[in-house]
Amino acid sequence: MQILKLGGSVITHKDGYFSANHDLIKNLAFEIAESKVKSLIIVHGAGSFGHPLAKQYSISDGLKYPEQLTGFSKTHQSMILLNRIIVDALLNENIPAFSVCPSSFLLTSGKRLLKIDLRIIKQLLDIGLIPVMYGDAVLDTRQGIAILSGDQLVTRLAIEFGAKRIIFGSDVDGIFTSNPKIDGDAQLIEKLSISNVTAKIGDAINTDVTGGMLGKVSEAEDAVRAGSQVIFLNACKKNRVNAALKGERVMGTILTL
Repeated sequence: MQILKLGGSVITHKDGYFSANHDLIKNLAFEIAESKVKSLIIVHGAGSFGHPLAKQYSISDGLKYPEQLTGFSKTHQSMILLNRIIVDALLNENIPAFSVCPSSFLLTSGKRLLKIDLRIIKQLLDIGLIPVMYGDAVLDTRQGIAILSGDQLVTRLAIEFGAKRIIFGSDVDGIFTSNPKIDGDAQLIEKLSISNVTAKIGDAINTDVTGGMLGKVSEAEDAVRAGSQVIFLNACKKNRVNAALKGERVMGTILTL
């Protein structure tokens, strides 16, 4: 079992609006097919589809005024649209991808996962399908509505299914001492221990409402403790996702105990 997280910065143009990176999505679908991996879950981010709407309607802050209900639905629908683009690309490569809507099988409480029913996911995996999920606008028992990040979902799935490897694909080569997009002196950290995170980790830029790179590391800690190998790499670079899925060594950051 492996879990591949494709960040919004990879699959969309984050400086656009509802702008999918179709060429890169197509290339990634080819790499996944070429890797011949069988037991796989794919989770993708929101990028220019979900984040602007979630921010506009303050979905993450909970339900406070009636107009948010429309925004909540719009955010969810935007993710369905992006998910379809990705699933279609996978199907074009004869990958048995199957779209799964997270808000239909889980609840959060205070923006943290509370209840999750994985029976459907398990059955999909058992018959050979590859579930494709995403960060979603979900119901929350404390605040009515919330945004569940794909990173939080990835960690829970890894623990529940005993994933051997989690691959976080973004648009940078891994985790750096500072944000490499704005600091030319930023250094790649090839191994980062969760027990002693002393390096500065550059924050995500643009309109990411789910935590940036530091948030990804924090979410992944429990998966590392549960025995999953966690790798951060640049999914925009050709063949890196392919190599990682095949267990080969790639440029990136490995999260360790």
